Amino acid sequence: MNKRIAVFLPAAGLGERLRPITNHLPKPLLPVLGKPVIEIILERLAPVCSGGIGINLHYKGEMVREWAENSQYAGRAVFFPEDPILGTGGALKNAREFLSGGLFLVHNADILLEIDFHRLMETHISEGNIATLVTHRHPRLSNVVLDGEDLVTGVENPGESRPDPARAGRKTAYTGIALYSPGILDFLPDGVSHATQAWVAASAAGRRVRALDFTGCRWNDIGTPATYAAAILQSLSLNGETVYRSPEARCGDIEADGYLVLESGCKVENGSRLRNCVLMPGARVSGDHENRIIGPDYILELSGSEMQPPLHAAEKKRVFLSDPLFARRFRRFSGGGRPGLAGDKAFDAALVGFGGSDRRYFRVRSGGESVILMECHPDDPDFERHIEYTAFFLKAGVPVPALLAVDWKGKRALFEDLGDCSLYSYLKLPRERGLIAEIYRGIMGVLAGLHTRAYRGIGECPLLAARRFDYDHLRWETDYFLERFVKGLPGRPARNLSGLEKDFHELASLVDSFPKTVIHRDFQSQNVMITKGTIPRVIDYQGARIGPPAYDLASVLWDPYCMLDAGLREEMLSYYAGLRRAADGSFSEDGFRETILPCRLQRHMQALGAYGFLSGAKGKKYFLKHVPNALRLLKEDIAGADGAFPELSGLLEGLDYPF
Repeated sequence: MNKRIAVFLPAAGLGERLRPITNHLPKPLLPVLGKPVIEIILERLAPVCSGGIGINLHYKGEMVREWAENSQYAGRAVFFPEDPILGTGGALKNAREFLSGGLFLVHNADILLEIDFHRLMETHISEGNIATLVTHRHPRLSNVVLDGEDLVTGVENPGESRPDPARAGRKTAYTGIALYSPGILDFLPDGVSHATQAWVAASAAGRRVRALDFTGCRWNDIGTPATYAAAILQSLSLNGETVYRSPEARCGDIEADGYLVLESGCKVENGSRLRNCVLMPGARVSGDHENRIIGPDYILELSGSEMQPPLHAAEKKRVFLSDPLFARRFRRFSGGGRPGLAGDKAFDAALVGFGGSDRRYFRVRSGGESVILMECHPDDPDFERHIEYTAFFLKAGVPVPALLAVDWKGKRALFEDLGDCSLYSYLKLPRERGLIAEIYRGIMGVLAGLHTRAYRGIGECPLLAARRFDYDHLRWETDYFLERFVKGLPGRPARNLSGLEKDFHELASLVDSFPKTVIHRDFQSQNVMITKGTIPRVIDYQGARIGPPAYDLASVLWDPYCMLDAGLREEMLSYYAGLRRAADGSFSEDGFRETILPCRLQRHMQALGAYGFLSGAKGKKYFLKHVPNALRLLKEDIAGADGAFPELSGLLEGLDYPF
């Protein structure tokens, strides 16, 4: 395939629907997690288009030109100033000399669309099309008329993406991306025109103008503040994050919840409280803000649903207060009958969270009250444990969310809402070391209570008492590491499988021999919520078992998500040991410390196996960014094992990421 395909980026638009944001920046330069939209587009096109890059200019054209001339694309960029704006067709005609050398791809500079561009190229070339339009099924925008072979025969309300409801037929929506052969330029008039004129004229002349459907691919048309926020939050969620802070953003000690984006050049004052906010370059922020885009001289109010990632917004659901699960909680409900009948009061439930679990959690608000609805699959084996463990841990003083109501038959439950600020997201913002130490001391207190008070009362929870983190489970973890990480990601076989099996057997036997208590078993930073500024609470504890307490310490103090310095780790270990001695005079700190390194080895392998599984089998690629830290921790710890596990050590010497 000819890779010398040129790109043309229409970038002249006024961005009127995005004002006042575009009073400061043209649409192509609007940042999405630190990168201008135009840069994101060109990065996605790089694998298929290595020709010149044409950019038309009008509104704030000098800013676009300056960006391009200082980018990695400077040597390929050619500019086409327009005054007045020539329209989507006139812009191509104005660049005719640049575009006439071969195939060229037109990509609106305010569109973020993830498609298979190779498929687009192959279809265009193999079918001999003069134009291949990237389309999707979007009834509100479907104004491109098709025949039975998906060839374009007409366009309703050209330039407006507005269907004619009086006209029946097959229709589709144009995304703003198309691949053209240079012959399309012959069908454009001189002066101002729309590209749709060329489509219709070429089709009438017997040339193939094909609509290629990409329905289901992620698509954002950044045309309004709400769609701009959607593009930002979608990128954030696809990265597995709730917080983004540019290295050039200045941020004091603040409270943050929900989604937060701090772009380069913004400043947040100490004591500010932000929830679901995007701070633009040049913004200066203090006080309380929720559901807002904030710029240098403006504040744009958005709804709660508009400040959610599109996937979350699309999966919101309606809940009815006549549903017994909710009626028992929200006492103000005064209706009756079956859910959904006339007069029944209903609320939107917004999807929250995007971790490794298959359970679904929704936030339900009624007046000033907010609760979390958990929905489990009918065959979810953890549902009963989750409910029973909650009651047991609450009684033992472990700070898990309060259980508000249960639907045993439907495998649903309502829990106290702890907000969206995990320890992981909390540490995405700059924090003073003293404050971090205070948070971790609170976390050590949680663990000490779990490992002592909960264990003393274990007879009250037979489900948990029977769940042992024993040799078989430990061996399952190392097999998980071998299959999902070592073989799964780099796709390489182990050199000496019998030697590895021996190492894994010895490690599991050693860890299984350590004293046991109640452990969380996945006590990492995304399962610790920070509430009321500094108070840690615990979630996702349905996997708790009876096992060695050092496993929990390894999970949170040697956490690939939040890397701590050695001094803070040692301080927290000593603090934890002091709490354990105070609660149990027989606790031996020296004996406990001997268990930490083997538990760290075990935990690091479990984490790497999980990253391999979640990124591969579940398609959650954002977990891959945590592999380097986890692999580094495992290598450091195997080096400290004094040759006790030689085959594992040899295996790790040959593993470097990215593979």
